[in-house]
Amino acid sequence: QVQLVESGGGLVQAGGSLRLSCTASGRTFSRNGMGWFRQALGKEREFVAAINWNGGWTNHADSVKGRFSISRDNAKNTVYLQMNSLKPEDAAVYYCAARSVYYSSSVKREDYDYWGQGILVTVSS
Repeated sequence: QVQLVESGGGLVQAGGSLRLSCTASGRTFSRNGMGWFRQALGKEREFVAAINWNGGWTNHADSVKGRFSISRDNAKNTVYLQMNSLKPEDAAVYYCAARSVYYSSSVKREDYDYWGQGILVTVSS
């Protein structure tokens, strides 16, 4: 049974930092693209960041560029999202996702086949 489990969320003040982790179990994703998405209350799930299989390619949404950074450690089967200078508008449930195809990643939600259960990030002003 494949699982993606997010951790590291919580409550932070505006301007603060959090690091989200997503660890896979049940299979390795060391050759698969992975991504982070988020969904705020009453809004559609949106792309945040993506990374290819070896970390050689990353992409970040314009709204988080320069503040968030995606990375991965294939030895630990884990992908990270470092979030700095958090704003109230960053508050959302954050989801980790993995592709079943090898190597490339994507900014499109529909290109991902495995999803974590989500973790809440709350930013107080």
